[in-house]
Amino acid sequence: MNNTKGEQDLNLVIAGHVDHGKSTIIGRMLADTDSLPEGKLEQVKETCRKNSKPFEYAFLLDALKDEQAQGITIDSARVFFQTDMRQYIILDAPGHIEFLKNMVTGAARAEAALLVIDASEGVRENSRRHGYMLSMLGIKQIAVVVNKMDLVDYDQDTYQKIVEEYTDFLAEIGLEAETFIPVSGMLGDNVAAQSDKMDWYHGQTVLEQLDSFENEALPHNKPFRMPVQDVYKFTKGGDDRRIVAGTVEAGEMNVGDEVVFYPSGKKSTVKSIEGFKEDKQHKVKVGKATGFTLDEQIYITRGELAARADEAEPRVSARIKANLFWLARQDLVKDKVYYLKVGTAKVKARLQKINRVIDASNLNQDENKEKIERHDVAEVVFKLDRAMAFDLAGEIEETSRFVIVDEFEIAGGGIISEALEDEQSWVREKVMRRNYKWEQSLISREERAEKYNQKSTLILITGEEDVGKKPTAKALEKRLFNDGKVVYFLGIGNLLYGVDADIKNGNNNNQEEHLRRLAEVSHLMLDAGAILIVTAVELTQADLELIKTTVNPQQIETVWLGDRVTTDLEFDLHIPEFTSEDQVSAQIKGLLQDRGIIFRPW
Repeated sequence: MNNTKGEQDLNLVIAGHVDHGKSTIIGRMLADTDSLPEGKLEQVKETCRKNSKPFEYAFLLDALKDEQAQGITIDSARVFFQTDMRQYIILDAPGHIEFLKNMVTGAARAEAALLVIDASEGVRENSRRHGYMLSMLGIKQIAVVVNKMDLVDYDQDTYQKIVEEYTDFLAEIGLEAETFIPVSGMLGDNVAAQSDKMDWYHGQTVLEQLDSFENEALPHNKPFRMPVQDVYKFTKGGDDRRIVAGTVEAGEMNVGDEVVFYPSGKKSTVKSIEGFKEDKQHKVKVGKATGFTLDEQIYITRGELAARADEAEPRVSARIKANLFWLARQDLVKDKVYYLKVGTAKVKARLQKINRVIDASNLNQDENKEKIERHDVAEVVFKLDRAMAFDLAGEIEETSRFVIVDEFEIAGGGIISEALEDEQSWVREKVMRRNYKWEQSLISREERAEKYNQKSTLILITGEEDVGKKPTAKALEKRLFNDGKVVYFLGIGNLLYGVDADIKNGNNNNQEEHLRRLAEVSHLMLDAGAILIVTAVELTQADLELIKTTVNPQQIETVWLGDRVTTDLEFDLHIPEFTSEDQVSAQIKGLLQDRGIIFRPW
């Protein structure tokens, strides 16, 4: 279907309380714009006649969905129709999980909204909730459709009361409707053609209003942002490219630009821009799915955020303040582990604090609530298990939105309003500076892994005093060495009286600095391709989080030795009983084989 005037398609969301006639409005627009498959309208009317059911335009949607497998362009989330002006893509309404997922993850960008309100029922809870969600998602172009005017005898006073009530509500959440259109979706009044039954209304029809909406400008002039989707490595025919792939969410990038990846802070220069079956490009702009190669091969992973070094950098933190709306049936509660997704990044998250909960249906606020219930809107603080990169709402919308995943389902979403200080901020700043200044070797991480037949890994063996940690670590080192592995046991004393000799023992700050230096030494050993074994007494989760700030979490394995677990550490292996160093070291070797760090013979 070609656009008559060559205008850009417009993504439109239609929202409304149950039974307020949203589906009827959509069906009517499909019919009045001749966007239905040939004969479909007559077929549905005939089916209704045969079943002695009154025809409703809402039935058109169900009929089209039934034919989805036959190639009709409709699914549970999107409907297409066209005016003389342009083509429209209707997205599912707020409050539906699919819409939320599409909006927040960037699969769809709603640029305008129609909010449907039943004239006979007036403004309802969902009318307000949907308005609040639209405001949180940054949708500014809104028209309100006052439907079913035929049921109130086209009464102007009824219409005017709804206009006044809903205008006041929208003003409280920072929105203003462009217009309120009185319609009858069933009879077609003011949908595609002006009605002669409401001579007191002199505004536009629904379709005229849609055509007056403006296409949202892509964020060309904002700093470059590209969430890393994956890194593809080629080997066939001498092709040694490593292509960093993703979709540009904001700004633009050129060959020769220096790019920095967050949260790691690693940097390199763009060598080439790659596309599937495309000519070589020298520039890539927002909205483009693309790939690029780098002058220096640095190790980066899915979830990092690429930015240009000469532009404003994104925020990086493991604590965020956010405005959230919750849609799951199960409450959002503290201490439970959820997954938070921004772009391609996915991290474990815990609800740390509820600042306030807002009832989106009446805007009442509760600052003492201990959980967030379905349909609640809240200002909250999340603690993440590791730092992630993002922007703030109002700066770059595309990289400020997130969803919360609970039990493999999208349960809620929102926008990040502030990056908060966390316990690892001071370490992360040093690590990012180190990564930015890092001198790359000509030997890649993959080449070392292939040469040594192992993946570089930090093995942390912890537990109470005198449970056999050091004998186990030394036995493991010897066992792996005899297997031909590049392995090293690092005793804490080696650090304390060497690298850490300038630090006085005792206070907590020194403990954190000890751990930071241990992590930096570990980073060097892992960069050299070695398996490093370290023992420490009763590591906590906070200790591990600090180490993970410096060392890639994917390269760390933790083992708790001893029956009594005395800290909150989330370990990878628990060995309750020290039988002998040989037996325990064999168990840890089995963990390394299970993880694919070393080879397991068949």
